[in-house]
Amino acid sequence: MLLVSSSLVLFTHFNGGKRGICVIYVYFWAYLPFCSLLFSILMRLPTLTQTHSPSSHYYYYYHHFQISLQNHRPPPPENTSAMANILSLCFIPFLLTVSATNSQHQTTFIVRVQHDAKPSLFPTHRHWYQSSLTALSDQTGDLSSRILHTYDTVFHGFSAKLSALEASKLESSYGVLSVIPEQIRHLHTTRSPEFLGLKTSDTSGLLKESDFGSDLVIGVLDTGIWPERQSFNDKGLGPVPGKWRGGCVDSTGFPASSCNRKLIGAKYFSAGYEATNGKMNETVEHRSPRDSDGHGTHTASIAAGRYVFPASTLGYARGVAAGMAPKARLAAYKVCWNAGCFDSDILAAFDSAVSDGVDVISLSVGGVVVPYYLDAIAIGAYGASDHGVFVSASAGNGGPGGLTVTNVAPWVTTVGAGAIDRDFPADVKLGNGKLIPGVSVYGGPALAHHRLYPLIYAGNEGGDGYSASLCLEGSLNPNSVKGKIVLCDRGINSRAAKGEVVKKSGGIGMILANGVFDGEGLVADCHVLPATSVGASSGDEIRRYITSSSKSKSPPQATIIFKGTRINIRPAPVVASFSARGPNPESPEILKPDVIAPGLNILAAWPDKVGPSGLDSDKRKTEFNILSGTSMACPHVSGLAALLKAAHPEWTPAAIKSALITTAYTLDNRGETMIDESTGNSSTVMDFGAGHVHPQKAMDPGLIYDISSYDYIDFLCNSNYTTKNIEIITRKRADCNGAKRAGHSGNLNFPLMAAVFQQYGKRKMSTHFIRTVTNVGEANSVYGVTIKPPRGVEVTVKPMKLVFRRVGQKLNFLVRVKVVAGKLAAGSSVTKSGWIEWSDGKHNVASPVVVTMQEPL
Repeated sequence: MLLVSSSLVLFTHFNGGKRGICVIYVYFWAYLPFCSLLFSILMRLPTLTQTHSPSSHYYYYYHHFQISLQNHRPPPPENTSAMANILSLCFIPFLLTVSATNSQHQTTFIVRVQHDAKPSLFPTHRHWYQSSLTALSDQTGDLSSRILHTYDTVFHGFSAKLSALEASKLESSYGVLSVIPEQIRHLHTTRSPEFLGLKTSDTSGLLKESDFGSDLVIGVLDTGIWPERQSFNDKGLGPVPGKWRGGCVDSTGFPASSCNRKLIGAKYFSAGYEATNGKMNETVEHRSPRDSDGHGTHTASIAAGRYVFPASTLGYARGVAAGMAPKARLAAYKVCWNAGCFDSDILAAFDSAVSDGVDVISLSVGGVVVPYYLDAIAIGAYGASDHGVFVSASAGNGGPGGLTVTNVAPWVTTVGAGAIDRDFPADVKLGNGKLIPGVSVYGGPALAHHRLYPLIYAGNEGGDGYSASLCLEGSLNPNSVKGKIVLCDRGINSRAAKGEVVKKSGGIGMILANGVFDGEGLVADCHVLPATSVGASSGDEIRRYITSSSKSKSPPQATIIFKGTRINIRPAPVVASFSARGPNPESPEILKPDVIAPGLNILAAWPDKVGPSGLDSDKRKTEFNILSGTSMACPHVSGLAALLKAAHPEWTPAAIKSALITTAYTLDNRGETMIDESTGNSSTVMDFGAGHVHPQKAMDPGLIYDISSYDYIDFLCNSNYTTKNIEIITRKRADCNGAKRAGHSGNLNFPLMAAVFQQYGKRKMSTHFIRTVTNVGEANSVYGVTIKPPRGVEVTVKPMKLVFRRVGQKLNFLVRVKVVAGKLAAGSSVTKSGWIEWSDGKHNVASPVVVTMQEPL
């Protein structure tokens, strides 16, 4: 995941719509554990009093924080006084520098308008927007030139550069529903088709039934694409689908002829980026859809890359490279740049992609969890879903801590990352004979296996032990490092950059040790010198060896043994350590992530002019690269969704999501619950959601849980969103009176049931879930239910049998959950899970049942 340094920005709404803005720089290294506890408590507040009113609450944006708080992100609190008191407790010990934002300083805002409020005297909505901006200022300057994008498909409105005062005035203007501050997002940065059971030799199955996704269009919102890669060739493909309304933007270094019958669309969106960062430096970035980073090329080829042989990265993972939907068409929408991915550009890409006619949108980008009406991705994704477009998004790389999942809206399929049955072992051999397991993708001259080299811990060298331990730029003493293998700690700078620092200082190799928070999860990198990554406990063992050997007559020594590619690894899959975890900070009754998919050490296409390590100094070239992240997991599901849509054209986005969720599996290739890579213990629903995707079973799920746009409106009503905020998201005026018939927000027809109980001294508590399933299997089917309740929880289902006479028939059932309060410390919680499963003897339709007990403060 790409991170930029930032500062905490608080946007405060007061009654009357006036917004005060302040910037707070927080110095809190010693107090992080204390605030982490407070933040974790605050993140539970929405379940206590959820009132998403536009007035009297704080909106949190973590822009430009000096360190990443990915695992301590609070959602927007709903109780202002309580929040202010608690935050003051946290912030008093810190050194605070507070400055009021200059009223003339301009930033980007996204403006949501009431589409049918346009006065008839304006020929177009853009004319109306320009007039509205011009009316804001007493100056002669033309504010209309500040408009960055206009939106008219998934969102009604525009984005513009405004001062805080101008934004406040605009919010009170006729026809304006909301003025939303822009958020900056960041990227969540092959054998996987075979691991998923997608084989070209099969005479039946998902690939065969879907014709490999032919004529379906996947829109990838990312860093662009390198069109010359063989993964994007159009050999054997038919004409461009007749429904397609998009095209290729003719731009510098990217003529329209770069597109073909495979890559049928390519556009770029940079107005939001340049509004904040100034004019693009075209010596380091392409003002075109061309990819100068590599991330977008990689994700696009995972989703829909053609079969390419031979494929490898520096000799690793040799074989055939292929995407999930090899014959699906691709449209690349470049929204991410060197400084990040800007909401106004992302929303414009959503608008364009849906208008162009994509069937699936893949988005490996994420940010801070905020209410859905302030979340450009949630808003854009709702509009896409409302138009029948399936949206998948990465869960984020903030794991293994809880409450780190992003992109949590229920209409988005949120994808975590798992490992496949392949790795790249590179073990450390110590001078005492001990062999420490590690992983690496290093393709240069290796260290001699029969020889040991001097070994040092970077934190023991140099004046600044902390910077040196992390192998930061300029922190190492060349006199201490030259000719030695250096042990570096993970954190702050990129893993590959640490190797570059060691190499420039004269080191001959590097061992990269995880921190305690990273646990035992290992990521293989394309290092620029002989290097390997080891787990946290292994790092501790190597440090102890260095310390003890330094005190003896035998100085510490080691070598690194690179073993190439190993397949058929057991156990697999495992939940990747970095994969973001639940619960859902905004809607606890909606389990997130939804599923996991392959995201660890994934081989896919890579552009020229970007070395495999991603470092500017790396001049190596490779057609494929191996990357890890939920960024890599997301396009797997995007491609699978295209296959399912091709096999079942009548399925809605919710139906596709239901099929993926109810057929997911939780057992690894040993027949045991999937392991959490960070701990080595069994993982839980908060780690993997419903489980790991199973494409072949998803093609024929038997039953589906379908959801309409109006069901989502009922969900928002029952989540205490105001009618105005609901209209910002859905473009529809909501009548929340009828929504009360749905009972509560947990009654959204989701393929799982999650309940949060606040004990409040109560001993017995209960809730219920109403669900509707649609028969997509066979006529005259009878399904019986099996119940495995969470430990200590009573679960009943009525009726116990569902009798379907025809395909497409819908039947309802009710699930009642009863719990008995347990002993919990104030502010703590415990989560338990079970499941219910409907089966007709051929299909098994499983739904997790998750119960969280909370003891309020």
